[in-house]
Amino acid sequence: MLTLFKKIFIWWNQYTFGTKIKTILFGKLVGKDSFGNKYYESKKGKRWVIYANEIDASKIPVEWYSWIHFMPNKIEKNHELKKYAWQKPHQPNLTGTSSAYYPNKNKNATEKKYKSWKD
Repeated sequence: MLTLFKKIFIWWNQYTFGTKIKTILFGKLVGKDSFGNKYYESKKGKRWVIYANEIDASKIPVEWYSWIHFMPNKIEKNHELKKYAWQKPHQPNLTGTSSAYYPNKNKNATEKKYKSWKD
């Protein structure tokens, strides 16, 4: 019962029942990214994404960012982007999590990183 309630009303948990119906009736699958997110487009040109796991807009990789925001880009044609060895894999926004970056995590926060000018 609780799972059905979540599917109908709680949009931040997963997509809702209404989104599922809209996707079935009006959505055309355009593609899928490396995270398992699915990208859809309607006949009228509206675009949306169905996230594989937790809903987080920062989980859209660069290959699909321009497409979902209607920005013309050479990647938009085939959604394949050549990856180089020096490029790091896409990471979602980690702010507010235990994996977030803290610049002074192990250092004394009062320690200065510069010297003041003397008159």
